[in-house]
Amino acid sequence: MRIFKFVVERDPETGVLVGYVPGWAGAHTQGVDIDELQQNLREVIEMLLADGEPKLESKFIDVRTIQVA
Repeated sequence: MRIFKFVVERDPETGVLVGYVPGWAGAHTQGVDIDELQQNLREVIEMLLADGEPKLESKFIDVRTIQVA
């Protein structure tokens, strides 16, 4: 079993959730809710892994919050 971190954003125009694995070209999808998004992304990742080991362009480290006056 492999574990991948993914980012979730909401498209401001459509309201649809968009998810992607940072640094992995092609590892992205969308869904109307988090459950659908996660299932769709799981299918995308499985399909990409079937084509071979991913060549990640970068490695996800962290997401932080910063306060600005």
